[in-house]
Formats: sequence, C-alpha cells, structure tokens
Amino acid sequence: MEETNTKDLQSASVSLTKPIRCIVKLGGAAVTCKNELETINEANLKMVSSQLRQSMATGSPSGEVLGMDWSKQPGESEISSAILDFEHRPVADPCPFIVVHGAGSFGHFQASKSGVHKGGLYQPLVKAGFVATRISVTKLNLEIVRALAREGIPSIGMSPFSCGWSTRERNIASADLSAVSKAIESGLVPVLHGDAVLDELLDCTILSGDVIISHLAAHLKPDFVVFLTDVFGVYDRPPSEPNAVLLREIAVAKDGSWSIVSPTLENMNKQVETEAAAHDTTGGMLTKISEAAAIAKLGIDVYIVKAATTHALRALNGELKGSIPDDWLGTNLLFFHSILKSN
Repeated sequence: MEETNTKDLQSASVSLTKPIRCIVKLGGAAVTCKNELETINEANLKMVSSQLRQSMATGSPSGEVLGMDWSKQPGESEISSAILDFEHRPVADPCPFIVVHGAGSFGHFQASKSGVHKGGLYQPLVKAGFVATRISVTKLNLEIVRALAREGIPSIGMSPFSCGWSTRERNIASADLSAVSKAIESGLVPVLHGDAVLDELLDCTILSGDVIISHLAAHLKPDFVVFLTDVFGVYDRPPSEPNAVLLREIAVAKDGSWSIVSPTLENMNKQVETEAAAHDTTGGMLTKISEAAAIAKLGIDVYIVKAATTHALRALNGELKGSIPDDWLGTNLLFFHSILKSN
C-alpha cells in the first residue's frame, strides 16, 4: 500500500509550463470497423485528424498543411518531397493537448481469446496473448500517429507498458508521467492507448484508454476533455434500440454519483442501460461513463460526442465552454457546482 501511494505522489508532482488545453479520447469503435478484425475506418480517422488540426491550430502560419509522415506511401516509389518544405517555412506549435485512443477491432480479440484481462501471465496461452495483444494495439497506435502526422500534428506514440505503467487488481498502481510531460514541453503531442500491462497481483491485465484518460486528467488538469465515439453521446439505453433518448446533460456530485439533468425522462430513477461487445475486455460504455464522471468531479467539463461530425469539431474548438447550444448533439458532463453557477 505504501508503495502505491509513493507512486501516486510521483504522478501528482508533474508540472507543466503550458496548461493542457484538451485531452481527447478517441474511441476505438469510432476509428476502426468493429466487426472487421484489425480494420481501420480510414474515412473517420482522416476526418478526426483533420478536425484535431483545425481545433488545435497546428500547421504552418500560411494555413498549408506540412505533413510529418515521411514513410513510403502505398503506390509510391519514393518518400514524399515535403521534407524540403520545412527548410523554409516555420511550423506553428500546437496548443498543448493529448490523444488517448481505444483499441476497437485491434487487441480486444487477442485479449479476450487468451484471457489476458484475467491475469495469469505464467500460463502459456496468456503469455502468448499478452504479446499478441500488444502487437495489435501498437499497430493501431502507429497508424493513428501517422494519420495525425500527415495533418501536421507532431504526434508521438507512447505505450503505457513501455512507459512503465502498471496496475494492482486492475487499478493504476504506477504511472510515470515524466515522458508525457517532457513530450508536451517539447511541443509534441503524446498519443497513448489502451494496453496490456503488468499487474502486481494478477500478473497482467488490460488497462483501458478510458482509465488512462481519467488518470491523465486528474494529474494534468486540462481545460476540458472530449470523448469521440461512434454514437452521438450517452443514451438512456443502447442507441440501437427503438426510442433511445440522448442524454444531453449529466450532473456529477462530489462522491462521483451522477444524475440526468436534461432531458427530463419519464422514469428519472431508471438506470442507464449499456452494452458491450462480446470481445470487449474493458467494460464498454459503462466504463466510459464512470471515468467521464470521475473527470467531471474534478471540475473539468467533459463532452461525449460522435467523431468526425461538426458537433465533434465544435467540442474540440472549445465552443461549448459555459453554454451548450440547443443544436449541439452530444452529452455534457458537469460538476454539480458548475451547474449551480450557470443557473
């Protein structure tokens, strides 16, 4: 217990010269094809990357995008000549922000088939699954980093396992944020992801992106947090069901409990129903709501919105701070005191 507390203090000691504007949780289901193993939703990922560039003001002062992915592209025989553009044009620094993405159709299959999330690294199947899971999720991380880099965002992939993050019974026990803070101070954008990590009691488990973003928010205190998902926000039941209602505003109390503010439902005491894919080892929407509430409890505004939409761009731009327009589709989680002040 003492060791865990010491490690938590190490995380809390992080200080930045520039405040974090936003932490973005990029849902795996929003940028991958859920029912197609290890398949990226290229159109969504491209749009999300473009919107992050627009909202975080990256790129050259002239407005021209200077891509940073100098890898050999499919169908091309040479590396892009865009390298020469950087010799003569200054590159604007982005507003400090962090991206954390889920796994979607990457990693979950390998983890669920081998039982990595349950622990037992000494078992051959679990050990093999641990390796396979990390191969899969880091593969997705690289592609997301490349997509952001093509939009001129100086993105750097950071795997929690490689950065020394670990858990104790699935709760974060050690999370060294020094690499993240140094990257931000250097004008880089850290891109973290849900990962297979070592666990002090279980040997290993899965650390979800939603838990990671909650931890980052608690220690780095961004202005706001945006969850980009494959649906418009939180519903009172799975959105695929008839008559599902989008919850526009949720109030979070000091103890982390939350209640629906808007709209008014017929049965306000009814629990929100959620569902998770059979291969999802991270808890699905229920984990997302719980971690979003934990962030809102800190006094940080949280927006859950559909990725690659104008509603997402407005949230990323910071347009929603202080007032939610009637025509915005999404879910806003606010600390209860914030709601009292605005009324």
